[in-house]
Amino acid sequence: MNNMEYILEKAKQLLAIPSPSGYTAEVAAFVKAELETMGYEPKVTRKNGLVVCLNDDDLSDKESGEGAVLLAAHFDTLGAMVREIKSDGRLMLTRLGGLNANNVECENCTVHTRDGRKYSGTVQLIDASTHVNGKYDETLRTFDTVELVLDELVKNPEDVKQLGIMNGDYVSFEPRTIVTEKGFIKSRFLDDKLCSSVLLGLARFFKDKKDVLNRKVYLSFTSYEEVGHGGAADIPDDVSEMISVDMGCVGKGLTCDETMVSICAKDSGGPYDYQLTSRLIRLAKAHDLQFTVDVYPYYTSDVDVALKAGHNLRHSVIGPGVYASHGYERSHVLGVENTFALLKAHLTE
Repeated sequence: MNNMEYILEKAKQLLAIPSPSGYTAEVAAFVKAELETMGYEPKVTRKNGLVVCLNDDDLSDKESGEGAVLLAAHFDTLGAMVREIKSDGRLMLTRLGGLNANNVECENCTVHTRDGRKYSGTVQLIDASTHVNGKYDETLRTFDTVELVLDELVKNPEDVKQLGIMNGDYVSFEPRTIVTEKGFIKSRFLDDKLCSSVLLGLARFFKDKKDVLNRKVYLSFTSYEEVGHGGAADIPDDVSEMISVDMGCVGKGLTCDETMVSICAKDSGGPYDYQLTSRLIRLAKAHDLQFTVDVYPYYTSDVDVALKAGHNLRHSVIGPGVYASHGYERSHVLGVENTFALLKAHLTE
């Protein structure tokens, strides 16, 4: 299995594991086992994230003469939580992260109870039949107008509670992952499990090539990114540079598409480190990669959070272009390849 095949296989496996923010123990265990199989010694954090060092040598950054580099991707995703059991046995939800009700209407989902049971259901507009609801078309879809309909014979709150379902139970959504013959990768939650699989691919690639790394390298798989505090903690003391490996934005006013690696110059939190961003641009040009530089209007990353938490770091964000973010997302194998190649160059040259 070549490295791209490995990354795609790991992406499919990661995407199949439910992991809304705060519900990441299972995906953390999967990544930990995968890295241990390679011979690494990953550590699961208190927040059910994960940190691993790729090499033990205290190598310095060739350009700055200081510190280690941390590459961070998040394996938590958007999701929902039960907020109310209605009188008819249906469930009202509260969203986790930037989940949009328009993007989950008619989607299959799973309720995860606190005692480990799982129940399937579907999110529907309240009064979802167009043959009955004359205002179906004009109803704004919000989490006050959609509900979760359980695939169980329930008619009241008592029936639901007998299943062990209660307020605060997690709800995950089917990813619907597809890789087309033309190389398009379609799924929910490519943000950011696609980049998590890129980090696994880097770990696999450098397993027997640690001597080519130009500095000490950590990988971090964070949780709680989608709710804003994923990168606030668990950064090793010797890290002086952090790169969030996260989705590149594709949309109106931007130059990125799904085949590119996107280098972010500025997001809603402000500009990224000038020297580091410029180095990544130089490397992308030198290796003739398909890349672009963009400003993301509505975006924050783990590295934004790390700086706001007080960490003194050079910082940047790169990642494969992803269209329809926070919905049914789409990327391409070329975007993944270009992202991998840029990270490889940055760590070895």
